[in-house]
Amino acid sequence: METKKRLSREQKREKSVVDLINQMFIIAGHNVTYDDILGVKDWFREYTMTVEQSEEFKKWGKKYLMKELRKTAKSAEREMMWFNVQWGLTYSNWEDYHKSKETKK
Repeated sequence: METKKRLSREQKREKSVVDLINQMFIIAGHNVTYDDILGVKDWFREYTMTVEQSEEFKKWGKKYLMKELRKTAKSAEREMMWFNVQWGLTYSNWEDYHKSKETKK
């Protein structure tokens, strides 16, 4: 029987980026994976997601990071904010979302 080799901390982080990008595309409704965008410059500008989809993705990502990388809730939230800045998709409804928040005040 073959034993399963443990991943190093760096390998876990690399795997988490791939998993997060793949899940981001799933939540955003795009039929694309990390392998499809590998080597494509400015791929994050070609695809969009709504603000609501982004919030759903951040919740999913926080749970994922807490489980897989054993992050605290605060650390996982911070990590998701950095992920969004670095690899997040453009919002397709930012102006509409922002206007609706203004009218609710």
